[in-house]
Amino acid sequence: MRIPAHSVCTAIRDDIVAGVYERGSRLTEELLARRYGVSRVPVREALRTLEAEGFVVTRRHAGACVAEPTEQEAADLLEMRTLLEPLGAARAAQRRTEAHLKVLRGLVRLGQERARRGNSDDLRSLGGWFHETLAQASGSPAMTSMLTQLRHKIAWMYSVEAPVNPVESWTEHGAIVDAVARGDGERARAMTALHTERALSAHRLRFGSGGERTERVRNSQHAVNMPSLRH
Repeated sequence: MRIPAHSVCTAIRDDIVAGVYERGSRLTEELLARRYGVSRVPVREALRTLEAEGFVVTRRHAGACVAEPTEQEAADLLEMRTLLEPLGAARAAQRRTEAHLKVLRGLVRLGQERARRGNSDDLRSLGGWFHETLAQASGSPAMTSMLTQLRHKIAWMYSVEAPVNPVESWTEHGAIVDAVARGDGERARAMTALHTERALSAHRLRFGSGGERTERVRNSQHAVNMPSLRH
């Protein structure tokens, strides 16, 4: 498999998230360069970037290895997401462009249509695209980058079950876009917080102290006082 040198980091990250490289396994420059059809220089640079992102660690006498995050670190990522995504939505309500709104509304229409048909594969990719666009609409490159890293890490550490009621989930997406379109930052924040809190129960940890054990993430113990989805 030959890929452009500048895409090596993305390719290695995607393979780590997909489980091609197991947690704790070694990542040798020579083998990676051969796999992706590049020299060792872009591989070395990619490993540095991935170490900064938390996907890779450098160990004495072993070199670069896939990181082995703890259950607490994994739980912290979900908590960070529940805090940052509502903030990003509030910023989007003030900074979004018409282009952002056009994409978000189009995604909601597609999501609602696929939800009614029960096409879960399409819904997963559409949901990722929706949240990525919402983050970009915040007008903050730093926040967008941080949320993107969080999504990658969460996808690596957790498997996510399809929503029990996908139609309701996409109704929530629509409510978020409505608030963003009206410039109502507080409602956009509230709707996004409600949406992310409800999504927590669908996450199952891929690893644990008991080996391959997985466990459902519990909803926050703190009640979330959110306004109704109805206007």
